[in-house]
Amino acid sequence: MNRFCIAAILLAHCGAAVGGDLGAIVEECDGCHGVDGVSQWTDMPTIAGTSVLVHADALYVYQEDARPCRESEFRIGDTDRPKTDMCKVAKALTEEQIEAIAEYYADKPFVAARQDYDEALAARGKVVHDEACEKCHTDNGTNVDDDAGLLKGQWMGYMRQTLADYNSGERDQPKKMKDKLDPLSAEDVEALVHFYGKPD
Repeated sequence: MNRFCIAAILLAHCGAAVGGDLGAIVEECDGCHGVDGVSQWTDMPTIAGTSVLVHADALYVYQEDARPCRESEFRIGDTDRPKTDMCKVAKALTEEQIEAIAEYYADKPFVAARQDYDEALAARGKVVHDEACEKCHTDNGTNVDDDAGLLKGQWMGYMRQTLADYNSGERDQPKKMKDKLDPLSAEDVEALVHFYGKPD
């Protein structure tokens, strides 16, 4: 059985499996991602509201060093702690902890970032999204049931870096996504960033 298919079963037992560690782990996550996973920093994604599949899969990928792992300082709590990165964080987690974390943040509400964006670029980005992205990222990238990540309302700095990582090949992407992104101009990509940065 696929590990994601048993997430609900694992959640029922995660209190016993993870014990008191979940609270401490969440506190560490919030130290970079913000209280309840709602980021206040443009380079740091909000993880609240992310689907269990997307969040857990990301952590498993980080365990394998298969995504860029940039160092980050802690933003809240004990900010004197040494910098860390997602590969180090993920490698310290068990499968049960990963599933419990994914369930925990999936239950938290996504809060769209309030940030400056260019209205004209956002309008152009809407056209690009509708033509290239809407098939997988429905409802302008807000539908958690797509299991494709929440895009609309995400921080623009994070989105810009993510798209750059895809473009450079530093981050793997599904072929169907690559086929859509590769033909886009740099201006189209920046327009997408502004469209996703504009809250509904």
